[in-house]
Amino acid sequence: MSDALRLGIRRKTLYAMRNAGVVTPVTRGFYRLASLKPLAHPDFVIVATRAPQGVLCLISALSFHELTTQVPHTIDVAIERGTRKPRLDYPPTRFFWFSGPAFHEGIEMHKLDGIPVRIYNPEKTLADSFRYRNQIGMDVVLEAMRLWRERRRKKLNVLLKYARMRHVERTMRPYLEAMS
Repeated sequence: MSDALRLGIRRKTLYAMRNAGVVTPVTRGFYRLASLKPLAHPDFVIVATRAPQGVLCLISALSFHELTTQVPHTIDVAIERGTRKPRLDYPPTRFFWFSGPAFHEGIEMHKLDGIPVRIYNPEKTLADSFRYRNQIGMDVVLEAMRLWRERRRKKLNVLLKYARMRHVERTMRPYLEAMS
C-alpha cells in the first residue's frame, strides 16, 4: 500500500482495484496484482518487505538452505539489538536480537520472487542453531549438522569461525568429530 500511495494511487482507487479483482490482498497493507503467478516463497517475501532490516535465521534459514526436514511454523528473523521489533500480523514471526558481528556476519542476499531477502549462510545458520539449541530443539540441530556434513561444498573453517564468534565451538566440536 505504501508503494502505491507513493506512486500517486489513492486509497479509494486501490480499494476499488481490490473489489474488482485487479489486485489481491496478501496481508494487511500488502497487495499483489491478481494476474501475477503465485509467490514461490510468500512468507519470506512478506517478512523481507515488512522488516527489510531483518535477516532470516535459525529454522527458516535451515529450511531455505535445505538443512532440515522441519516445516517452519513461524518465520525466524534476526534483528539488530536496539532495533524496534516490526509489527507483523502475518505470517507468524519470531524475532531474535543479535548484536555486533553476530548480526552483521554471514548475510547473503537472495532474490525470491523479485524481492531481495537477507538470509544467513549455511555455516552461520548452523552456528546460530547450536547457540539456540534449547529453543529450537537438539534434534533439529543434529539433523542440520548431519545434512550439512553430507554436502559437497561445506566450509569447515568458516563454520568454526562462526562457532567461535557465537561461543559454541566447544559445544560443537564433539558432534563434528563424531560425524567425521
